[in-house]
Amino acid sequence: MSNPHSRLLLRVFIVVGLVTCIVAFFATGLHRALTLETLKNSQHYLAQLRHDSPWVLTAGFFAVYVVVTGLSVPGATILTLAAGAVFGVVAGTLIVSFASTLGALVAMLVARYVLRDTIQSRFASRLKAINEGVERDGAAYLFGLRLLPVFPFFVINLVMGLTNLPARTYYWVSQIGMLPATILYVNAGTQLAGIQSLSEVYSPTLLISFSLLALFPLIARFVVRRLAPRKAYKPWHKPKKFDCNLIVIGGGSGGLVSAYIAATVKARVTLIESHKMGGDCLNYGCVPSKTLIQAARTAHQINQATATGLLTEPAPTVSFKAVMQRVHQAVARIAPHDSPERYNALGVDVIDGYAKLQDPWTVSITLPDGATQNLTARSIIIAAGAEPVVPSISGIENSGFVTSDTVWARFAELDAPPPRLIVLGGGPIGCELAQAFARLGSQVTQIEAGQRLLSREDDEVAALVQASLKADGVDILTDTKAVECLHDDSGKYLLIQRQDGQVERVPFDQLLCAVGRKARLTGYGLEELGIETNGTVQVNQYLETCYPNIYAVGDVAGPYQFTHMAAHQAWYACVNALFGGFKRYPVDYRIVPWATFVDPEVARLGLNEQEAADKGISVEVTRYNLDELDRAITDDTALGFVKVLTVPGKDRILGVTIVGAHAAELMAEFVLAMKHGLGLNKILGTIHIYPTMAEANKFVAGEWKRQHAPRRILAIMRRYHDWRRR
Repeated sequence: MSNPHSRLLLRVFIVVGLVTCIVAFFATGLHRALTLETLKNSQHYLAQLRHDSPWVLTAGFFAVYVVVTGLSVPGATILTLAAGAVFGVVAGTLIVSFASTLGALVAMLVARYVLRDTIQSRFASRLKAINEGVERDGAAYLFGLRLLPVFPFFVINLVMGLTNLPARTYYWVSQIGMLPATILYVNAGTQLAGIQSLSEVYSPTLLISFSLLALFPLIARFVVRRLAPRKAYKPWHKPKKFDCNLIVIGGGSGGLVSAYIAATVKARVTLIESHKMGGDCLNYGCVPSKTLIQAARTAHQINQATATGLLTEPAPTVSFKAVMQRVHQAVARIAPHDSPERYNALGVDVIDGYAKLQDPWTVSITLPDGATQNLTARSIIIAAGAEPVVPSISGIENSGFVTSDTVWARFAELDAPPPRLIVLGGGPIGCELAQAFARLGSQVTQIEAGQRLLSREDDEVAALVQASLKADGVDILTDTKAVECLHDDSGKYLLIQRQDGQVERVPFDQLLCAVGRKARLTGYGLEELGIETNGTVQVNQYLETCYPNIYAVGDVAGPYQFTHMAAHQAWYACVNALFGGFKRYPVDYRIVPWATFVDPEVARLGLNEQEAADKGISVEVTRYNLDELDRAITDDTALGFVKVLTVPGKDRILGVTIVGAHAAELMAEFVLAMKHGLGLNKILGTIHIYPTMAEANKFVAGEWKRQHAPRRILAIMRRYHDWRRR
């Protein structure tokens, strides 16, 4: 039944079968047989039947119970009383316990097969938190619901069928959770003659008792969560008073925002940075790379200026040293925004030194002169950032390689760009730098071990970017493994291995490693405190480590390595650290945009087609090509598209991919729309200035509207207007 059409037919068959059975149940009057009065009148007959054919009655009763509960029709309560009246407490409890659980499992599995995929695909974003909660605490929640008689069991079967709770867990939790009510009803059934109505079985006191029993697992879980930190803190002696409210380790985006917020609310905060304020983004990442990219874009535009009617003879030359000076000037100009002086003026105590956790509240700081200083704080935020990954390639240590961090200092004194540059890595950083250096005059070879560049993007996006890089002269080798760095009298070269096993030599003057970044985890005392790491510091939804007063944000915490995500996480971590005793906020990862600053730019938000297919989420794709946009044509940037994924048949946005000039800026409108639940109709109804690139957002919304035009109404309107012309 892997064929979608076959699965659909089977689902329809199941639904039709269920409806037929339920209709037959009521049409034949079986529901009137499952009443208290009928049961009391049949008690003698059932007792005789048990005496004459005990196994036949037991098997028939078990089957009827499974069918009634599996179909979710009324009668389970009467059957439970009948079990007590006919089989007694022990045997009746055993029969009902297994029959009711099996019937509930059948009902749950039917709901899961028929409805879950549709519900999950249509409401994926809204159900994400519920799915995570069920995965984490599903057994406890189900147990509580089973103990609460006020929740109809058929509703529980239906709702839990829409989740990802394992069937095995559902069965045994239901078996245990329904047992108290089963015993109660079976025992009441032994006194059937004295029962005048079902309301006599449950008293208000009994309902309250069951409710308290249902809450017990949740209360117990809450208590365990409260006590667990005490166990973590047990080896340590908590200070009676603290030097600070908050200590922040790391002066990058996450650390700066954390310190800024804390100072704004008048907390005493200390920020410790061992190297350069501003972190990777200012000193090695966003700022220098985007400055270099702008210089490369300008050089490219000049070289292509003849297309706009400008003469470029003689051909302009690139002063690479001046370009690199401009890079460092941009860093220097922005640096005061992140400087110790500014943050000291804001009320932050900035310390230059290496921080190491001594206990959950104490940080030891090694100062530049070698002296040490200890500070205590009620809460600590780790924002140590990340560093480039250096691949394990034989001989790379002697190759003079650079990384995305060291390239700016190493290339600063070069009079010309490296004649032959190898870029290892086909991710965003590798693509950005490969294109930039190619446009500035380097002969660039880009090597990627995977099948294509930008593996997280859709195939057509990667293909468009790859074509653009090739047009700029980048030699792209995918499905290629870097084996060994060697050098001889002729110079340096890299041994590479193709997918077919063929080994080749690629000569180079400089080797740039851009294969990814890894969190900085060593030297901060994490292992000594038992703080779990697995590539990143392991944190919960509140960004807490195993110590609720120690938080981690940014690249060191993951899951996204973006400057804007570090700032986003910093708000949650800081507020939770300072005010978590009153209210804690789980970090919100629902709307996460990012961009790759190649030319044309690639911006992403939410799902793309590749992820939707991998997750089995049904989407509708609407596309608008920029070669139809007036402003893109006038600016000679008519390359790319806007692609929006929506819920099938609705305008609710699930994801956006934009490829083209200023894609990152164009994405802001969609970020706002998704954040506040605005659909494409709202974007279509918004005035956009003409002529601008932003009109592309309105036009893609218009394309969606055109595809969903009410055909029948339009046909009626056509006939109406035809009539009006007569």
